Amino acid sequence: METLPLLQKCTVDTFSAIVTRTHTFIHSIAILFMLYYRLIINLNEIPISFLPYWFLIFVSELILSFLRTLDSAHIFSPVTRYVYPENLPPDDELPAIDVFVCTADPIKEPALGVMNTVLSAMAIDYPPEKVTVYLSDDGGSVTTLCAVREVWRFGEVWIPFCREFGVKRICPETFFQAADDEINGGKDYLLERENIQKEYEEFKERLKKAQENGGTKDTGVQFGPNRDTVIEIIGQRGCGAKNKGKAKLPSLVYVSREKNTSHPHHFKAGALNVLLRVSGIISNSPYILMLDCDMRSNDPSSARQAMCFHLDPKISPSLAFVQFPQRFRNISKNDIYDSAMRNCFVVRWPGMDGLIGPMLSGTCFYMKRKALYGTAIHKDMDLSELKKYFGSSNEFLNTFITCINDKQYDTGIKEFADNEWIQEARFLASCTYEEESQWGEEIGFLYHSVVEDYFTGFIMHCKGWKSVLCNPSRPAFLGSSTTNLNDTLVQGTRWNSGLVEVLFSRFCPLIYGLKSRMPFLECMCYAYLASQPLYCFPVWFLAIVPQLCLLNGIPIYPKVSSPWFFVYSFLFLSSLSKYLWDVVNTGGTMRTWWNEWRVWMIKSITAYFYGTLDAIMKLYGFRKASFLPTNKVVDDEQLKRYQMGIYNFQASKILIVPLVTLVILNMISFTWGVIGKVILEGRLSDLFGQVFLSFFILMVNYPIIEGMLLRRDKGSIPIFVTLLSILLSFCLLFIGSIFVR
Repeated sequence: METLPLLQKCTVDTFSAIVTRTHTFIHSIAILFMLYYRLIINLNEIPISFLPYWFLIFVSELILSFLRTLDSAHIFSPVTRYVYPENLPPDDELPAIDVFVCTADPIKEPALGVMNTVLSAMAIDYPPEKVTVYLSDDGGSVTTLCAVREVWRFGEVWIPFCREFGVKRICPETFFQAADDEINGGKDYLLERENIQKEYEEFKERLKKAQENGGTKDTGVQFGPNRDTVIEIIGQRGCGAKNKGKAKLPSLVYVSREKNTSHPHHFKAGALNVLLRVSGIISNSPYILMLDCDMRSNDPSSARQAMCFHLDPKISPSLAFVQFPQRFRNISKNDIYDSAMRNCFVVRWPGMDGLIGPMLSGTCFYMKRKALYGTAIHKDMDLSELKKYFGSSNEFLNTFITCINDKQYDTGIKEFADNEWIQEARFLASCTYEEESQWGEEIGFLYHSVVEDYFTGFIMHCKGWKSVLCNPSRPAFLGSSTTNLNDTLVQGTRWNSGLVEVLFSRFCPLIYGLKSRMPFLECMCYAYLASQPLYCFPVWFLAIVPQLCLLNGIPIYPKVSSPWFFVYSFLFLSSLSKYLWDVVNTGGTMRTWWNEWRVWMIKSITAYFYGTLDAIMKLYGFRKASFLPTNKVVDDEQLKRYQMGIYNFQASKILIVPLVTLVILNMISFTWGVIGKVILEGRLSDLFGQVFLSFFILMVNYPIIEGMLLRRDKGSIPIFVTLLSILLSFCLLFIGSIFVR
């Protein structure tokens, strides 16, 4: 029997797995000892009046222990994957790919950045006749429509240039900003590069003028809060006027769906489902690449790398998507806000890959179209049954049947130019099309949560689909992450709100996942991420209760001379050292470890807390779901502080005041604990745990103290915030003096 060429292989990181499993076992035993002490020994020693504070501390320790146990599943069996794209079949046998690029706000997501993403997607190293790029303009901007028309004009020279000289930085902005363009070309290359750069400057100037003028008058469309669908095929496969036959270009399609304030539009998930339907009757490619508007292609071979998994007969039948880690081009050396989310993409995702696959991460994934059509659909269903799931479009149902039968759709862009097909595409993008269908419930990207990526991937894994992580040494995609505290926390609040929505619903991962027969460790991974916002409760409690008890001389933890003190010391050092090992083992430093601890505390007090509160308010109908796009506009002054490792506290007061209040409370607690309780009363042994806890909180959050007391630059903490926080701190002290005795 003929042996098929090797497309991919997977190896288990045995050493990391042994370290993780051993640590989890020992750490779990220590947790049991701690719970035994708190429930059996400590509970019998405390007076009844202290029971409420004991309960808060016990709940905090219980939540921390529970979340720590769930988190251990992420790195229980980490793997590394390798691909061999040279063994792929010839280009004419490769499957087609649709690329979805989403933008939602022309102010926060400037047109030039979005168009660079579109250009990088059009320039991927893949047969151009098998690539169709769709831009979803959910903001309905004339400027974006004008800009995407200009993209085709510049693409006629840019894409042939990339193909001819083997350019790897296929995003023009990245290419022209790089000190080294990675090409050892001769005079012809240098001359062509100079000409292309002139074309790019003219392209930028045209976009600038379009933005200043609010677009142009000849677009033929009107946008507003209530608007009709706009679908425009900007370019068709073939040679443009400028490229002189050098290279073909992929097709480019602009889509702005119908919006009406009386109909829900379901944010990004709704936009993706419109693209799924519209692309279904235009190109119907069996695979989809999803990109955020700032996530530019950095390696033209990413599609071929993904196909090494999708075309491998050993894993392809059950493979839903290939996830590339999100990498960012604007991350500073210190990364003081943990903007790179290193722990997710570098530590947790490879561990999940050793189970049944990483979570869907919103961008940078190659999805099998059929996986989005649900598992309840089968080939023998009649048309009336299918319409209950997919809506009333017969043309779309025909393309669905083609997809479900694994056949290549060949209607083509040229045939689609017919007005009847354009009208059908507009119908599919209307805001009423999904009524009385299962779009967003069982079909497409799911609407149950504002974190549609997490929820959609979770349900796919529950239905038996698998995923893989492809993490090449050269980042396949590079995006832009948040570089200031305000955007980091606002973005985190939105994410955590969506996660808690899932946790408190019938889709709770530990219940729904197990009922769906998902592997238990994978359920733990999903449950950890959904439960992560609950860190807000123990962090809030442990930043207030032990400190108030310290001020009143009430011990919370065992005496230093007690053997039970060793249990608490071990758990504290075990958690810190294991996290340090994870950081160092994945290429991080001590500074990375310390910064991530700080950001975790800050997020627990703010983003986790407000996200949980927001989800609870939505659960009881006090608040409607909302989605604020992350700001992609660069503030040079803020960026400079970020690059220097200086925190920028110019953020919403609702985010900063709680942080400063708790730091001031711990400053008072530590000062009085050392002077009044340790030095004057000599109670170091029984109050050491609380004194050390306040000291540790202050050490980790030193930048807040610095921003409050030592800095006077624009990024420091405003005096008004400091005064308000002092007032709130004294309110806490007053309450403590009454109730904590």
